[in-house]
Amino acid sequence: MTQHFIVIGNPIAHSKSPGIHTLFAAQAGIDIRYQRQYCPDDAASFAAVIEAFFHGGGVGANVTVPFKQVAYACCQSRGGLSEHAKVAGAVNTLLLNKALLNSGTPIAEALYGDNTDGQGLINHITSLGWPLDGARVAIIGAGGAARGAILPLIQSGIATLTIANRTVSKATDLVNELSAASTSISQQQITTCTTSELSGQFDIIINATSIGLSGETLPLNDTLSTQYAYDMMYGRTLPFLEHFSARGTQTSDGYGMLIGQAALSFERWTGHSIDVVQATKALNAK
Repeated sequence: MTQHFIVIGNPIAHSKSPGIHTLFAAQAGIDIRYQRQYCPDDAASFAAVIEAFFHGGGVGANVTVPFKQVAYACCQSRGGLSEHAKVAGAVNTLLLNKALLNSGTPIAEALYGDNTDGQGLINHITSLGWPLDGARVAIIGAGGAARGAILPLIQSGIATLTIANRTVSKATDLVNELSAASTSISQQQITTCTTSELSGQFDIIINATSIGLSGETLPLNDTLSTQYAYDMMYGRTLPFLEHFSARGTQTSDGYGMLIGQAALSFERWTGHSIDVVQATKALNAK
């Protein structure tokens, strides 16, 4: 029996998700159909797409820009949310709570939202062999990408986390919000500073901004050094990674994070675990 999935976004034609999930299905030995779903950029249209998809027998949906916060609001008001989604304030994975659905609960109230972005990052970093336990980590950026990564980073066992942002007040506000949202996050474990003030030695530095996509560079301090540098963006040459690679640092872009978060979504929907390393090799070979 064919299982149906979609990824909802605007724009959406560029999404690599259908190819990724089709490969996952082949690895798991199941039959799926995964399609891109364009949606007008408003909450009412998004809700209508979700209702129609799940009423039609859809199993799961991925959510991308600009609907992650809209999906969060839908699940917060009428459905359910995972801890990662609550802390991130965003949803990238939608499914139905089957127990509620079987009890006659309407689809809107049985809707369940998760966020696998940050967990996908952790899985990719782990697969690279970069040690997280006890690590000193810095993350640049205080927007949605950083927000989704912080709880998974803390749960991975890192020792300290520094959040650097162009405006330090935004980073500080983010720490206050997240520590209030989750008992796992301690304000004492996290420090904040401006991007240009970020200095010294770290084990891992993560760029969670999209500045590299425009070819611009971050105002990195000359004394800043790290053993590993990770950029969440992918698909082109990234100045952040070039900067550290020239200094002998091991680097990685975020393509593996994309595959990692997709694998977790696939597992939530189907119960099948994916060998991410094998899948990444297969996708890179295409």
